[in-house]
Amino acid sequence: MHIVIAPDSFKESLNARHVAQAIEAGMAPILPHARFSQLPMADGGEGYAQSFLDQIGGERYHCEVTGPDFRPVTAEFVINREHRLAVIDVASASGLPLVPQDARNPRHTTSLGTGELIRAALDHDIDEIIIGLGGSATNDVGAGILTALGAKLLDGAGHPITPTGEGLGALMTIDLDTLDSRLKAVTLTAACDVDNPLCGPHGATTIFGPQKGGQEEDIRVLEQYLHRFASICHLQLGQSVCHFSGAGAAGGIGAALGGLLGARLEPGVDLLLSRTQAHSLLANADWVITGEGRVDGQTQHGKVPAAIASIAQAYQIPVVVLAGSVGDDCEALYQQGVTAIFPIQAGPCELSDALMNSKKNLIRTSENIARMIRLSSHRSTTA
Repeated sequence: MHIVIAPDSFKESLNARHVAQAIEAGMAPILPHARFSQLPMADGGEGYAQSFLDQIGGERYHCEVTGPDFRPVTAEFVINREHRLAVIDVASASGLPLVPQDARNPRHTTSLGTGELIRAALDHDIDEIIIGLGGSATNDVGAGILTALGAKLLDGAGHPITPTGEGLGALMTIDLDTLDSRLKAVTLTAACDVDNPLCGPHGATTIFGPQKGGQEEDIRVLEQYLHRFASICHLQLGQSVCHFSGAGAAGGIGAALGGLLGARLEPGVDLLLSRTQAHSLLANADWVITGEGRVDGQTQHGKVPAAIASIAQAYQIPVVVLAGSVGDDCEALYQQGVTAIFPIQAGPCELSDALMNSKKNLIRTSENIARMIRLSSHRSTTA
């Protein structure tokens, strides 16, 4: 029996590799003759570069950059010399966990550190940079990235704005002529974990701003500033950045990369699957176990469990999803190939306890799933 374990991370608890290890730790003693293949996944958010490193190899580089709240942080990126490829996580340099919970406010955070990571990657002999968009603390439409890469974002007096969501309120001019010239020699690919536009009721601010600490007034102001940014891009640069799919990813970083820097925007899971051996592994599985921190109605839109289930469905392979929590509107996942969804919590608990006990809960739940698989296998062989 071949079991493929292909989970996403459980955010602010376990990365995808540790989730996969916990699942195998629960299943292996019950199914001692099974063969397990771990396939840590990511949808473009936290752990995206690590997933590439796990699956195609490469080298990890660390550098000190500007964090989302302007404090220095140590971030990382991956270089694969065989493919002449760099992979960067926005979350590594500009991620929400880097900001203390009581200090989170998307008006005052910056993507500057992600731009500094891109600049560091350009020091290597590469042809492509993949940037995983997801898990950001920011709502600055990539103003920090643009600034770090040499663009001039100026106020009415010709002075540089502070590259934050709040700073966009003073923006009058965007000058891209001073961008790092090395960008012309590389392909930029943005791996999106959402397909939201930049502005409007389904845009970056309205949908994701509250998750980043934004209050009602913050959301109202930031939405105005995003419209302002989009208007300046249209009037001064002739670029439309507002409505294309993925523009709202990572607080609007998708808009800056796709609309102003010429990046291709692709669903993060699909991109990872297309560059690795995941398809062949999944095609030869008897069971697939996947999961993420929360499974709900949004999971069907480009998240790891839905993408994995869609592939497995083509080969009629059963798929079990493990989740830290299960929300409403999951029914569509069953049409996409999911066989069953299991929350891992033993009972009601505080979020802090759930995060702290994720590994233990994953092992216990995986053990019980393995017992069902063993029974199912036994009955099918004796029928």
